[in-house]
Amino acid sequence: MLTIEDIIKAKEKLQGIANKTPIFTSRTLNKMVGGEIFLKCENFQRTGSFKFRGAYNAISNLSQEQKKAGVITHSSGNHAQALALAASLHGIKCVVVMPDNAPIVKKVATKGYGAEITFCESTMEARVQTTNNLIEKYDYTLIHPYDNENIIAGQGTIALELLEEIKNLDVVVAPIGGGGLISGIASAMCELKPECKVIGIEPSLADDAKRSIKEGRIIPSNYPPTIADGLRTSLCEKTFNIIQKHVDQIVTVEEEEIIQAMKFIWERLKIIVEPSGAVPLAAILAQKLNVKNKKVALIFSGGNIVLDDFFKILETRIKA
Repeated sequence: MLTIEDIIKAKEKLQGIANKTPIFTSRTLNKMVGGEIFLKCENFQRTGSFKFRGAYNAISNLSQEQKKAGVITHSSGNHAQALALAASLHGIKCVVVMPDNAPIVKKVATKGYGAEITFCESTMEARVQTTNNLIEKYDYTLIHPYDNENIIAGQGTIALELLEEIKNLDVVVAPIGGGGLISGIASAMCELKPECKVIGIEPSLADDAKRSIKEGRIIPSNYPPTIADGLRTSLCEKTFNIIQKHVDQIVTVEEEEIIQAMKFIWERLKIIVEPSGAVPLAAILAQKLNVKNKKVALIFSGGNIVLDDFFKILETRIKA
């Protein structure tokens, strides 16, 4: 069972390895919503997302035998890159099972961080089966993106950093995909600052977490067509139980609201945040949360986005 001591130990392991990401503020945003908004920029974390925290902590807690055999995961997103770098820093082998139709930029990035990529068909069944076959053959240790207490503990270190820098914090707002991020944050907050509310945000097209909590059972996500592709995954028993106990509310946002939040971030804050990372701000800008006269921390969970189409448009204009 995850404890606050696990999260504190994770913070110690990450000291000098993970970035202590900046917390930005915006006078314009504060004036618009009537509260004090603090933006925790995990898009500036190593590999571009919060995932590095959990991946590094998980690998740090492996036995020598497990490290010798190597690790494996199935992912085409931020976890793939995070685990690849974390494994490389420990000098151990990392295999990532990735669908063959994954964007080339993600393939290049994951390989660049040191992983060996095994491709499979673009179905969850193919990913799981390919991973299991490799584990059976080579005895790799599976490092799941969120169904792992050491992963969750690593993500919980974000809460420790927030509490170090922000006094009298009232609310933390975080995205929900598989639930590892918000589970780590909520686990820390319930012990260190229980009066601080923890609120999860997910796209209305991918509202499986909200429906799961409402019905008291895990409702699987069927890979819905939201632009927030990092939030398409289902909860697991670990994250479901933590969210059920310690997350105060789950709010959904529309696709248009996510786009407007990204537009605000890019234009006003001058930073790149991916759609999944923009959903907390989307909820604030759409007035789906009351933040008036409150101190609110929003988690910008990542900044990895495929910009090929954007630059192709620019190239087309140049050639025109």
